Amino acid sequence: MGLIANCCNCDEAEEQLETTITQSLERKIRRKMTGDEPFDVQHEVYEWESRQSAQAQPPHYDIAFYLISNERIIWPLEAKVLKSDGAVGKYVEEINDNFITCRYAPFSSEGGMLGYLFSGDPDKVFINIAAKVPCTLSDHPDFPKRDHKTSDHQRVPSEKSYPAEFRCHHMLLKINSPVTNTAV
Repeated sequence: MGLIANCCNCDEAEEQLETTITQSLERKIRRKMTGDEPFDVQHEVYEWESRQSAQAQPPHYDIAFYLISNERIIWPLEAKVLKSDGAVGKYVEEINDNFITCRYAPFSSEGGMLGYLFSGDPDKVFINIAAKVPCTLSDHPDFPKRDHKTSDHQRVPSEKSYPAEFRCHHMLLKINSPVTNTAV
């Protein structure tokens, strides 16, 4: 089942398209929440722990689930527009440059990637991700009918005691509206 992109103009530049879809998705998640969860959800959350200097802009997550009792504990989701099943370069960069290095999710042993797939086969996307990270992707046992896989990684050692093992969730959402803008 695909996500219908009725929240946005699919001819927008990739970054604006990603932000618009993600903002809409966060609202949909919030509407499904009961209010009894020990966490909350927010669009565009800053990660102050891994900011490089006091003057530097901290990294931020597209969507984050944070513990209400300790807001430093964040389960982030980073989103990327995938115009085709081969366009996984920026997606892979987020994993290798941010999750594996503890720049993202320094206090969490898990996080996730969302791929907004406009064209192509989700199985080919997963094959391309596995080859380029590189990693082994496994089906998520709780969601066998979804385009949801996981990969396990050893993080780059840090002077801080962040979790060394990291599980990345890979979730693909098919967008049922073609991208007609080919300009990047």
